[in-house]
Amino acid sequence: MSTFRGLEMSRQALSTQQSALYTTGHNISNANTPGYSRQRVNMQAMNGYPTPGMNSPHLPGQMGTGVEVGSVQRIRNQFLDTQFRAENASVGYWSERTAALSRMENLLNEPSDSGIEAAMSDFWSSLQEAAANPTNNGARAVVLKRGESLADTFNHLSKSMNTIRTDLQKETENTIDKANAMIDQLDSLNSQIKKLEIHGYNANDLYDKRDNILDELSEIVNIEVEYDGSHIPNGKQGDGVATVKVVLGDGNSVKLVDGVEGTTNKIDKPVYTEINGMEVIESINVGDADIKSSKGTIQSYVHASGYVEDGEVKGDYPEMLEKLDNLAFAIANSFNELHKDGDTAVPFFEDLGDEPAGAAGKIAVAIKDHQDIIISSDGNKGKGDVALDLANVFTSPNDDLGGVSVNGYLESIVGDVGVKTSHAITMLDSTATLQHQVSNQRQSISAVSLDEEMTNMIKFQHAYNAAARGMTAMDELIDTIINRMGLVGR
Repeated sequence: MSTFRGLEMSRQALSTQQSALYTTGHNISNANTPGYSRQRVNMQAMNGYPTPGMNSPHLPGQMGTGVEVGSVQRIRNQFLDTQFRAENASVGYWSERTAALSRMENLLNEPSDSGIEAAMSDFWSSLQEAAANPTNNGARAVVLKRGESLADTFNHLSKSMNTIRTDLQKETENTIDKANAMIDQLDSLNSQIKKLEIHGYNANDLYDKRDNILDELSEIVNIEVEYDGSHIPNGKQGDGVATVKVVLGDGNSVKLVDGVEGTTNKIDKPVYTEINGMEVIESINVGDADIKSSKGTIQSYVHASGYVEDGEVKGDYPEMLEKLDNLAFAIANSFNELHKDGDTAVPFFEDLGDEPAGAAGKIAVAIKDHQDIIISSDGNKGKGDVALDLANVFTSPNDDLGGVSVNGYLESIVGDVGVKTSHAITMLDSTATLQHQVSNQRQSISAVSLDEEMTNMIKFQHAYNAAARGMTAMDELIDTIINRMGLVGR
């Protein structure tokens, strides 16, 4: 070893401890940065002296040559990342499903004084009053107004639910655009990471950016991530490039980002089809694969706004609209059958045709003058039997509703929404709890602990000071050799 080796060893120690201090400072600076993973300098001893060889000097043993930075490691657990993203997809699905069902529940506004149940109750009460006072023109006028109010309530519910359904479809498209932007970002990050890893560097901050995007994407669709580090030089470590796949409902998957090939597959806009006058989502494709079965926010929007399955329309809002149409159709048909002047049918509501599709949006009172409302079947103004029969429509079994009364059918509608919303809230709470647990585990490993970093800072600072003191000692030794030796005889 050379005379100046001691200075070089101290310089190496200073540089290594300084790198550790820089990394500690980087951790502290990003203590509150979302998605940041703490980093650690892995120190390693340099190769001892002498190295094996035919001309190696004979010494009692190898002598240490100091310390160096082996790597700057990002502390992250990919297994917990996988768990978190699986739970995140479920949270994304149930969160948006809960929001959509809550909007429906708020729109129905039951029980209340302004919902459809109140409108039906008021209409029923007005018919009862007209039956009891068939000669009272005021009672007839109230019947007309209450009938119009009920029709308006149906119209409003139908229009509002169709508006929300359209909004959910637009939100589906917006979410797909957001996912496609993330796919582009992931591809770009893969490219940057590969360029660094080829030269043996760990792209720690780029890894964090990529993981943050993967976390966001996992809320939109259920994904699985595979890493490839075949381009990393031997002896070096790194996460490698990420290949991202969408996991479908049947367990199969389709690639969104191919990290090895450097290619991407974008999510296509929804393909719509019209069934019974309602435009619903038929498919959402990535290449030839339909991904609407993949868990996440996209699937929640699809399940809420409506989709086609086995040639039938399904979904929360289409099903609710169908039930409202059935209810409006049954009321209109029953009233028009009973509202007669002798043997002559006088339509109370406008004719809705032979099918209930769209009935809630089209139902309207046909009678314009309350004097035209039929109260008695035989023209006897004091009888009131027709008005009583009309009132009984709400409580009697109805063939158009499968033998269920109008009131009973409405109760089942409101109850079904309540059960669905309650179930969605329960599932959201359950999945959010699991996600939170995994997130806490992940944070316990990756998050910055200021107490730990301060301890490390003191440790590295003392080591730096000791290395500086060692350099001073070596400087004094060399000063003795250079300036004080060889002076005898001068």
